[in-house]
Amino acid sequence: MSAQENHDMTQTDIALLLADAADEAEIGMAPVQAVIRGGRRRRARRWALAAVTTLVVAGSTGVLAVTGLPDGGHADRRTDVAVRPVPAEARHVYQPESTDLARGTYQGKEWRVSVDVWGAPRTEAEANRQFDAMAELGVKPADVRRPADLIGKVSYFASRGWGENRPQQVMFDTVEKFEQYSGTDLQAVATRLGYGGESSGRLVIGMVSKSARQVTCHWKDGTTALAEPTEGFSAQDTGSAIRTVDGFKGGNWFVCTAPAGTSYGSAEVTK
Repeated sequence: MSAQENHDMTQTDIALLLADAADEAEIGMAPVQAVIRGGRRRRARRWALAAVTTLVVAGSTGVLAVTGLPDGGHADRRTDVAVRPVPAEARHVYQPESTDLARGTYQGKEWRVSVDVWGAPRTEAEANRQFDAMAELGVKPADVRRPADLIGKVSYFASRGWGENRPQQVMFDTVEKFEQYSGTDLQAVATRLGYGGESSGRLVIGMVSKSARQVTCHWKDGTTALAEPTEGFSAQDTGSAIRTVDGFKGGNWFVCTAPAGTSYGSAEVTK
């Protein structure tokens, strides 16, 4: 190679370096805009490759949201990485969401009704731990022969208790998706307030749509009780109420109580 040829090569290299430096000095230029403009030098192409690599890596673990694309060369750029998966504890897999529906006194002891909603396990390990936690509380999910049957399913239990006795599950199910109650839909079951025969059929527990404003319970002696939307508890509570249950997305729950000497006849949504 001649001295003149070597001199020409040196000048060319310098020109390219100066062009690269000019590109690098563009303030506010995001890699995306550099790609849109064609990427005049190798540096811009390397930036583009880095940006694509970032998207691929982020895509393997979550969603990468890119906002604030450049506008006229002066817009800000912001990258938001998706939130981490919600842990089992926050999904109420190992400890249910519990809501008190009603309470009162029968033969000098408190009776109470509550609904527990357990979140759906996502793995076999979560299902095993949930199954054990349910057993500790004395509840058994419907149609579940082994812990793995709980995966992807929500379980709920309506239980009634009296005095110091362990609560007993009355209405319960394990489902992939909540049944949606609408209009005058209603499902109910009659049980007892205490453990004596006289209290049989005096406690009614059921589910209605979220739009229901009143449930009328009819007793065998011809009298009725009204359950209406209620929040909190007070000394004036009759034991009959419609309440929202945390974690239950199919509708609301209601409770009616009958006076002594009679029992459940029927129930209907009247408003």
